[in-house]
Amino acid sequence: MSDQESAARPNRKRPIHQPVVESGNRAIVVFVTVCTKHRIPVLAAPGMQQSILRAWSSAGHWLVGRYVILPDHIHLFCAPGVFPPSPLLNWVRYWKSMVAKSTGRGAGSLWEKNFWDTQLRQSDSYSAKWEYVRNNPVRHGLVARSQDWPYQGELNLLRWHD
Repeated sequence: MSDQESAARPNRKRPIHQPVVESGNRAIVVFVTVCTKHRIPVLAAPGMQQSILRAWSSAGHWLVGRYVILPDHIHLFCAPGVFPPSPLLNWVRYWKSMVAKSTGRGAGSLWEKNFWDTQLRQSDSYSAKWEYVRNNPVRHGLVARSQDWPYQGELNLLRWHD
């Protein structure tokens, strides 16, 4: 990309949340990253993990598949739990609010206002993204082997149908 093309593109400071796209009977899987406000490292703790898992389980409009909870952010894969899919933005706001309330904080004091999301287009994207995500604790120097990180798992099996 030329300097002129770069200059013509606006810098995005906030993510754009595109509506999910249905394509035949292909699965809808979305990769989401949510950060704490000012990247405060409070998420990687047993009580916090339980609060997050309870919130995800009670917010059934979207189903969480694999996830990794790091001290200051969460990576997760999710798929619609209802059809037509409800807005992802509403679901994320709901569970962020539930988690914040369970810790005695307001959602605005625990979480960044926004989040990042990307709809996966191919089954190999899910596998490749998962490999990257599950190795995040190793890259951050939190554990030597990804399987030793206690704040990860899979709540629902998200099947990919090509």
